[in-house]
Amino acid sequence: MISTKGRYALRVMVDLAQRDMDGYVPLDEIANRQGISKKYLEIILKTLVAKKLLKGMRGKNGGYRLTRAPKEYTVGEILELTEGTLASVACLRADAEPCGRRQECSTLPMWVRFDRMVHNFFYGITLADLVEEENGGSMGQEK
Repeated sequence: MISTKGRYALRVMVDLAQRDMDGYVPLDEIANRQGISKKYLEIILKTLVAKKLLKGMRGKNGGYRLTRAPKEYTVGEILELTEGTLASVACLRADAEPCGRRQECSTLPMWVRFDRMVHNFFYGITLADLVEEENGGSMGQEK
């Protein structure tokens, strides 16, 4: 399940993708538009800045902006950064302990296929696709 942190991070990234790439967008404006508390938004933005998805600037005319073009960000990248993993079951997490039942697990192939579908789905959608969808276009899943 995707947490509010992941969902809000996506909303913030789309919000910034819709704004001028050359300017910084103040935290207050983002919080007001998205209906997210400034305190919680600061936590999310700090993570996105630390991982270089956003650039932050303090002071007058400060705020946040994308570090790349919207078409260069995938939903999967943003969700994995904020969620830690998109693995549906614990044994498929990158940091999972080796499972003693892996060889005889009759459900493992299903979970592997499901995780591959989730990965391909989220990594197949860019911020530019979400902005286009918001503006009345159709999302670029048929690429």
